[in-house]
Amino acid sequence: MDTFLFTSESVNQGHPDKLCDQISYAILDAYLEQDPESKVDCEICVKTKMVVVFDRPHTCRGIGFVSFEVGLDADNCKVLVNVEQQSPDIAQSVHGHLTKKPEEIGASDQGHMFGYATDETPELMPLTHVLATKIGAKLDEVRKNGVCPWLWPDGRTEVTMEYQNEGGSMIPLRVQTVLISTQHNSTVTNELQISKDLKEHVIKAVIPSKYLDKMTIFLLNPARQFVIGGPRGHVGLLGRKKIVDTYGGWGAYGGGAFSGKDASKVHRSGAYIARKVAKSVVASNLAKRCIVQVSYAIGVPEPLSVFVDTYGTGKVSDRDLLDQVKKTFNFRRGMTIVNLDLKTGDSFR
Repeated sequence: MDTFLFTSESVNQGHPDKLCDQISYAILDAYLEQDPESKVDCEICVKTKMVVVFDRPHTCRGIGFVSFEVGLDADNCKVLVNVEQQSPDIAQSVHGHLTKKPEEIGASDQGHMFGYATDETPELMPLTHVLATKIGAKLDEVRKNGVCPWLWPDGRTEVTMEYQNEGGSMIPLRVQTVLISTQHNSTVTNELQISKDLKEHVIKAVIPSKYLDKMTIFLLNPARQFVIGGPRGHVGLLGRKKIVDTYGGWGAYGGGAFSGKDASKVHRSGAYIARKVAKSVVASNLAKRCIVQVSYAIGVPEPLSVFVDTYGTGKVSDRDLLDQVKKTFNFRRGMTIVNLDLKTGDSFR
């Protein structure tokens, strides 16, 4: 049986690109709290002393960007705002100025979206992606609760796992490499504290011991020093971490970014319904793995196409499964919003 290595990357909330994503979510939430019918599609860019749109500074502050030394001072950065109304041409075509019924509402853009699921984890997500993401979340946790007070907000992770391919089903065997690059203050060193704390308080707390062995490689701050980070270290831009936001390189990704978009944008709602279908197939034990694609045309309620592939792991043919999926799920853009309850910011989390 074949074995192979596969790597998934993640970043924690202090990475400049993810900072932009979170600012856009804060703006979206603020609009939806006042009007669930709000149509929002905002873009964010950050650098050392500047946030462009577009910002709500408490988002930066809550993440930990409270000084120039850390990478951005939420209370003393310049905020440039340029927000305009949606094109009336798009509004008329898609929403009919809110006179259309949900089943009549057209897609807000053209595009294709994917959903993926696998039985590797209880979340029905790829294990490499789950572990890389949880390591990033644990970095944020131990920074904020004081377990590792030397940590600063920026950071990124990778997990490389050895898999065995059993007829299209991916069986995780062992973690081959764990990579963590995390921002820190200037008082600590890799040799005396950083590596030790990351292994004890982050890696061991996240990765089950059955996947770690004597051959596992730990690359912990391999550049040795990571003091200058956040927007001070590099430019942050919304939507650049789409693979991090989805399946860690497994399956496929299509369409635009999710961040800062209300559910009328099919790049979000189309991806959500595709993921729901893929999860349902795997959770029902109809397949070990499943990918679903759906595509739309602007102004048209019905999808142009729906595609299902179980990588040879299905208990029924993919054609029969596709027929059942089309009977079970409503892919019309307006009905997706209703059925998945996508008019509040909380439903996007």
